[in-house]
Amino acid sequence: MGGGGTLISVYPEELTFLFELDKPCYCNLKVVNNSEHHVAFKVKTTSPRKYFVRPNANIVQPWDSCTITITLQAQKEYPPEMQCKDKFLIQSTRVAASTDMDEIPPDTFNKEIDKVIEEMKLKMLKNASIEEIQTIQRLKDERDTTLQQNQQMQRCAQEA
Repeated sequence: MGGGGTLISVYPEELTFLFELDKPCYCNLKVVNNSEHHVAFKVKTTSPRKYFVRPNANIVQPWDSCTITITLQAQKEYPPEMQCKDKFLIQSTRVAASTDMDEIPPDTFNKEIDKVIEEMKLKMLKNASIEEIQTIQRLKDERDTTLQQNQQMQRCAQEA
């Protein structure tokens, strides 16, 4: 289930990057318009130099969706404890059907008395390195092998 307010939902709710040194890594998000209105959204981050967000703002037609690609720039070193403190916020608001996607007015996301701006924070999951993913996979394989051996021993014990 994707998180969101009444206007949009975002899938997945967490950003996960497969982290490799000196290589950019990507994460796709799907923004779904849950209404019969045209909805503009804008993605903000606490580290705009570290990420490319395309598109970082767009208009989604009623009941339609849009895919956002977030690219983490190539990093020269691992983050401490592989934890990422960066944050992302998606703002959304209803706009007129005539609003041009290429020229979303700059005041669209200004909070005014008669305008509702929904905000949704995205969680950043721990960055996983290839080594960590391989270790997790190896541990899962070992667990599965051990479970199979236990089942085999139980069958042998029942037959004896």
